Amino acid sequence: MASSYLSPGVYVEEVSSGSRPIEAAGTAVAAFVGFAEKGPANQPTLVTNWTQYTQAFGGFIPGSYLAHAVYGYFANGGGSAYVVRVGGEQAAEAPVLRAELPAAAEDNRAAFAVRALPAANGGAPITVEVQPAEDESFNLVVKRGGAPAEIFEGLTVKRGPANVVTAVKTRSKLIEVEETSHRSLAVPRQGEVALTTAEPPAIRVAPDDYVGNAADRTGFAGLEAIDEITMLSVPDVMAARERGLIDDEGVRAVQLAMITHCELMRDRVAILDTPPGLNAQQVKNWRAEANYDSKYAALYYPWVKIMDPLSGAPMFAPPSGHMAGIWARNDATRGVHKAPANEVVRGAISLEINLTKGEHDQLNPDGVNCIRSFPGQGIRVWGARTLSSDPEWRYLNVRRLFNYVEKSILNGTNWVVFEPNDPKLWDSVKRTITMFLRRVWRDGALFGQTPAQAFFVKCDAENNPAENRDAGMLTVEIGIAPVKPAEFVIFRISQFADGAGLEE
Repeated sequence: MASSYLSPGVYVEEVSSGSRPIEAAGTAVAAFVGFAEKGPANQPTLVTNWTQYTQAFGGFIPGSYLAHAVYGYFANGGGSAYVVRVGGEQAAEAPVLRAELPAAAEDNRAAFAVRALPAANGGAPITVEVQPAEDESFNLVVKRGGAPAEIFEGLTVKRGPANVVTAVKTRSKLIEVEETSHRSLAVPRQGEVALTTAEPPAIRVAPDDYVGNAADRTGFAGLEAIDEITMLSVPDVMAARERGLIDDEGVRAVQLAMITHCELMRDRVAILDTPPGLNAQQVKNWRAEANYDSKYAALYYPWVKIMDPLSGAPMFAPPSGHMAGIWARNDATRGVHKAPANEVVRGAISLEINLTKGEHDQLNPDGVNCIRSFPGQGIRVWGARTLSSDPEWRYLNVRRLFNYVEKSILNGTNWVVFEPNDPKLWDSVKRTITMFLRRVWRDGALFGQTPAQAFFVKCDAENNPAENRDAGMLTVEIGIAPVKPAEFVIFRISQFADGAGLEE
């Protein structure tokens, strides 16, 4: 309604144009679920770099791939991620390196034990050597491969600053020493002992711990409350399998729950890992047994070899974290419409298995996205398919483009709710969506030489009849023609006689 004007003069009024521009939704926010050294349990926590992750959840721990996945995510171009720690305190109690120091006196039990620190700088120790010294004292030499050793001289079993437990705790970055007996302590026996893997106490981690519950905000079901997430990775389901906490059926149960979660949310894609140690035929069989069929999931194989900062040695890790980073890097440099493939995997030394073209030919039609090593070109992602049997949703970039378009339109048209449902509103909505899709087309995401060939927006009396308006409904029909990737590049080459075929 017009304002009341009581005196002569010039008046300025701000009026709404009736439509608002649609802002592009984010496409590269990952969520990771797994075991961590510390941090809040079952509470999605936002981290935007590796330092923030270590402050909130600690560093690398044995028997867990979560930290390696997040590190690979940021190294490959990831920007933001939500981390959910599952399993509580016990889940982080992975196998550790440990050794007992035998007593010098035969009638005494070993009273001390050595344990490697979880975040040992430069790698975990290999051996610990006890050397004799004067006046019932001894020296400890902690070795870790070819790196400089830690040397502790003049240690004793008596109380005081030279006590072996106190001195090592104060100065060592590699080990800690603890008393294992309350009997009279004896000087350790001279000699060298190797640290070996000590199994943690028996713990229980079931598939439900990963899946969680949306109402209680646990597991990845608790991620339903966070709208900006677009990728979901659960690398530690394989860590639990390797530790015997869940079996192959449990792995499939977790991955099926990941797929279900993404299908219900309809704005994110699950990044799945294959089990380790499988050859191409075994992966094909595993894929057939798992029988996944979803346009909201992608599967990658094989595992990648990376450097383990904890041990200082190479290790194999599931690729999902690195793949999420590549998706983010691809979105930032090319756009969500570009298939996230033919991209170098940063941080990968090699692969668990180097696939041949014949093996790749068997896996690609089944939706297994292979990671390949090419001479002179590094290690690259060489597949960009979903796990859907529907040809319309075969390509990962098509699925993610639709997620992007749908979410952007959804977020940018909230102003329409409760507006008068009349032709003026229809024109405003159509104009708003058309302007957004024209930008998408100009970015190269839609196929067509003109906007009319690339998309259409219909919002008029035909698809908004009186009965729909009486029910409070506004219907907008949108069609887009996504660009498909050139997955198979074919050059047809033939012989021809000299001079033939050269005329224009």
